[in-house]
Amino acid sequence: MSALTEDKIESNYKGNALLHLLSYMKPYAGWMAVCLVLVLVLTGFDLYRPILIGDAIDLFETQGDYGVIVDTAVKYGIVLVLSFVFNITQSWLLQKTGQSIILTVRKELYAHIQSLSSRYFDLTPVGKLVTRVTNDVEALDEMYSGILVRLFRNIVKIIGLAAVMLMLDWRLSAISFLLLPVVAVLTVVFRKIARETYRISRTRLTDINTFLSENISGMRIIQIFGREKRKFEEFNDKNYKLYRAFYREMMVFAIFRPLIFILSILALMTVLGVGSKDVLNGTISIGTLYIFAQYIQSFFEPIQELAEQFSTLQSSIASAEKIFTIMSEEPLVKEDENPVVLPEIRGRIEFSHVWFAYDNENYVLRDVSFVIEPGERVAFVGATGAGKSSILNLIGRYYDIQKGNIYIDGVDIRKLSKKQLRSAIGQMQQDVFVFEGNVEYNIRLHDGDISPEDIREAAEYVNASHFIEKLPGGYQEPVTERGSTFSAGERQLLSFARTLAHKPSILVMDEATANIDTETELLIQEALEKLMQGRTTIMVAHRLSTIQHADCIMVMHKGKIREQGTHQELLAQDGIYKKLYELQIHHEATA
Repeated sequence: MSALTEDKIESNYKGNALLHLLSYMKPYAGWMAVCLVLVLVLTGFDLYRPILIGDAIDLFETQGDYGVIVDTAVKYGIVLVLSFVFNITQSWLLQKTGQSIILTVRKELYAHIQSLSSRYFDLTPVGKLVTRVTNDVEALDEMYSGILVRLFRNIVKIIGLAAVMLMLDWRLSAISFLLLPVVAVLTVVFRKIARETYRISRTRLTDINTFLSENISGMRIIQIFGREKRKFEEFNDKNYKLYRAFYREMMVFAIFRPLIFILSILALMTVLGVGSKDVLNGTISIGTLYIFAQYIQSFFEPIQELAEQFSTLQSSIASAEKIFTIMSEEPLVKEDENPVVLPEIRGRIEFSHVWFAYDNENYVLRDVSFVIEPGERVAFVGATGAGKSSILNLIGRYYDIQKGNIYIDGVDIRKLSKKQLRSAIGQMQQDVFVFEGNVEYNIRLHDGDISPEDIREAAEYVNASHFIEKLPGGYQEPVTERGSTFSAGERQLLSFARTLAHKPSILVMDEATANIDTETELLIQEALEKLMQGRTTIMVAHRLSTIQHADCIMVMHKGKIREQGTHQELLAQDGIYKKLYELQIHHEATA
């Protein structure tokens, strides 16, 4: 997906990202309602405490009774205890709700990523997806765990404070509100600047995560070519940009908070100055002045928090836009609404006038037609870029074709169940991916139908048991990330055992023996011979010696099948295959 397309999709979510976020709160509506009730109660306590003390001051001044102080202290203590209990309850409910929603969002996002087509992963950096699933999802936690409720609390608190102040003394209230226009202007400016700094920070964080994911995975290549210094300079540049982004974000808050604090002090000084004269004139009581002094400090605090919370909300929405951009991606390879599920897949494969391009423009396959009968062994050969591996990808329907049809057992591949189709294909590739875990896990891959006996039998078939049983832990031996402690040949044998343990109907080998030495290759030929019996086998190989005994060899050239036949038949044709064969014989003789 291009950056332009992503920006377009992301912009479509700017208006409704908040609605999408709020929709995740529906299952927890009861808990949120309790939280809002607690907010109203706690806000009432906040308003009541200054009034309680203010009234006590007035009563003590007029009556001089110390009992008033004791009664006030008891009431104040009860209010503090209740506030403590309600705050704990509210915090627990909010955290539980927030974490539950984050758990749901992360699961849905990862499940959706798994459903996307191979083309999406061809174009999207891994680090970008990791950032979406981790950092961007985590950015939503603050919104669910506090921002929305605190926004409600601060709005209620501001309204409550203003209402009580106006009821106590409208003239003093009007003086207190003189600086509100200045606060409003600062808040608008702050929100605008903060929103932009948040967006820049998220973008810089994505950039550095993408860089780290790619370069740590390719560290061996970097070291082989001695590019450590250059790569460090690139990292340092991205790291400095991220530092500057976070620094700007911090500076915005560092300037805004003191400004609001200064305004609150100015308002307090004004109220105390005017209110002191009113106390001396007998217009208002000392208790009322105390209440106003406390309310002024409390009045500007929620305003400051509101501005910051709106900015944090903007950050959450910015992250949500990026998350929902991925969620809006539709798989290019879609499952049929009523997929066909065959009793079993026998392995008859037919390509009928197939045209295919990865980018819908530059065709890799051009009008390709052939039929492979069940149990037949077919090999594809040709120069790099001829379209051999593309055919294998299309058989598993990892991509969809632009024109023509592909049939498996007479059924159009687009109507078949993808799960059944792919489970029937055992694909062995040159580039083997080994997962972190242990040897048994890498063969089973969470398939509960595969027993330990099946695993050992598959390993013995491909002679992987020879090196597995020599490991200290055997089949329980820990495997590091990407199987870095195993040789290329051992990883390939693990891949063979993994594929064969799943008992596929169709075997697909894409240069599967390229990383295995000649001696090891000879060991697995016998096992492969057994496994090929009754199974359709498709091979792609550059070493023609490995596919000479195939039932049919198809020679690919510039996306078309130019020649096909057995090894001897193709040599007799004196065409492309014979030239490839003679070049390899000459190369091996001179090597």
